[in-house]
Amino acid sequence: MAEIARINVADARRGVQAKTALLVCAYPEEAKFARARLDGAISLASLEARAATLPKGQELIFYCG
Repeated sequence: MAEIARINVADARRGVQAKTALLVCAYPEEAKFARARLDGAISLASLEARAATLPKGQELIFYCG
């Protein structure tokens, strides 16, 4: 398994805008996701639903607000 790295906001934004990374809100509750949602983010439930179809090397950026 790859090492988990912390990245800064600018790098996260670049990855999401370039569509090379998925921004994922780490809260499992949809109500918390709705309150903490950042532009371009998907919910944890959405990630789980799409997991089987994601490329093996897909970069995932998790955040919690």
